[in-house]
Amino acid sequence: MIVPRERYLSQVKASLKQFKVTALLGPRQCGKTTLARQFFEDPDRYFDLENPNDRAGLQAPMQTLSKLKGLVIIDEIQQMPELFPLLRVLVDRPECPAKFLVLGSASPSLVKGASESLAGRIGFVDLAGFDAGEVGWDHTDTLWLRGGFPDSFSSSSDDASMVWRNHFIRTFLTQDVPQLGITIPAEELRRFWMMLAHYHGQTWNASEIAGSLGVNYKTVQNYLSILTGSYMVRQLQPWTQNIGKRLRKAPKIYFRDTGLFHALQSIRNMRELQSHPKLGASWEGFALEHVLRLFRIEPGEAFCWATHGGAEMDLLIFRGGKRYGFEFKYNDAPTTTKSMRHAFVDLDLHHLFVIYPGDRNYGLADQMDVVALSHLEDLKPTLAL
Repeated sequence: MIVPRERYLSQVKASLKQFKVTALLGPRQCGKTTLARQFFEDPDRYFDLENPNDRAGLQAPMQTLSKLKGLVIIDEIQQMPELFPLLRVLVDRPECPAKFLVLGSASPSLVKGASESLAGRIGFVDLAGFDAGEVGWDHTDTLWLRGGFPDSFSSSSDDASMVWRNHFIRTFLTQDVPQLGITIPAEELRRFWMMLAHYHGQTWNASEIAGSLGVNYKTVQNYLSILTGSYMVRQLQPWTQNIGKRLRKAPKIYFRDTGLFHALQSIRNMRELQSHPKLGASWEGFALEHVLRLFRIEPGEAFCWATHGGAEMDLLIFRGGKRYGFEFKYNDAPTTTKSMRHAFVDLDLHHLFVIYPGDRNYGLADQMDVVALSHLEDLKPTLAL
């Protein structure tokens, strides 16, 4: 199926207008190249750094790139991080005749020097897999089960989708990670990844995982950074403002794509998902990603929150000087809980939303509402978007 991605297209257009370099970043196979081709102008100004011919054409990058005018597209930029300082020189030329759209499968923090070299000259657009607003809310269950990678979501069957995701995981571990210059045995990283799946939706415990793997604390922290920097895992950082209570100070861990999470849990279809112990955690991650994407929440605006006494909030958002709380419940008719009431008061929330898989919105209490995932757009006025 052809899925229009107008939200991302408009973001790229706005960035190209404002900055001399735009970086379109996201995991492999999420549709970056397909999106970039909509800005394609001239084959002589398109370079795929996984193509040996294109890499050969950039053996003398200054000679090649300095002659080009218009929009130049460089795909898989993380393959040649030495290009970032060169791009700074090129875009700082008087009356620079070219702009650059670079595509990457690793975050700037993982590709050393990407942000530093181009500070003030580069805009970032983060691309993820499909979301339900793009594929249609009537396809939500398929998207939840298979995840948003286009080839996985569009597979002919759930079994075919599972085969694709297992191959993706294998390729990522054996090819993509080494290409970033990270020399970790693929089998060791896979063991870590599978263990991490058990922490999806839970607080990170590095010492526990390190003990299970027989490695030290710093090693598992490094593994987590790799998966985070390559857009496989999200670390939701804790909000630790002192409110006179003992707070949990470790991040919560989520797989950004529920399809990969389900593959690692060997969940093949909706029947198996509905009976799986991780059903609630899976739904939480799926709904959380939709909230963060739809409202374009930046890392510095989003947190988790929990006390040692048991009160918690799945997602705490700071927007426009106000605090908004989100709980994600896989429930037919969520109600208020003691934890929610305590969190509402302790965090001084402006509003609390409970996101669930139903089909209608309803109020719980003053400034507390239950909202169907398919009705998230209804919150835009409240969140001043």
